[in-house]
Amino acid sequence: MNDNNTNECQYKVDAPYPPVQVAGPNPVYACEMLANMGDVVSEMSDVTRYFYIAVVTKPQYSWISTCFHHISIVEMHHLNIFAELALLLGADPRLWNCRKRTQWWSPSFISYPGELRALIAESIKAEEAAIRKYSRQANTICDMNIAAILHRIIRDEEHHLQIFSEMYQQV
Repeated sequence: MNDNNTNECQYKVDAPYPPVQVAGPNPVYACEMLANMGDVVSEMSDVTRYFYIAVVTKPQYSWISTCFHHISIVEMHHLNIFAELALLLGADPRLWNCRKRTQWWSPSFISYPGELRALIAESIKAEEAAIRKYSRQANTICDMNIAAILHRIIRDEEHHLQIFSEMYQQV
């Protein structure tokens, strides 16, 4: 990835996503999918974070802006997958989590550092947290359909982590 050719930057792994299906309704797994949608560590937080970074970096760093824009679209696809899973598992796919008490997703879940390297560093931490969370879920959820989807999404998150790490070194 470099300033002059953002087309070299692939934003998702070149592999199909497994079909969005579940073995059957499961309120515990549904809560996990809702947390993947609207918790602090969630796809909604990443979509919002990357949207913001794409906007604020565009004037000076168009290649960074373009990369974050496209990665936010991949994260939006993940958000949609988790929403479909939550629905199939029996939950209302709103931007909330239902672990201990209902908590709605909030823009306060993300920070807005003003410095470029801090924005990228926060993105690296977000991808690492998502990988840890989804890996834990893939290892504990007994529905192989969901586990396969989680493993595929993890591959995208690992790819984003690599992109952001390289970007951090370049700026």
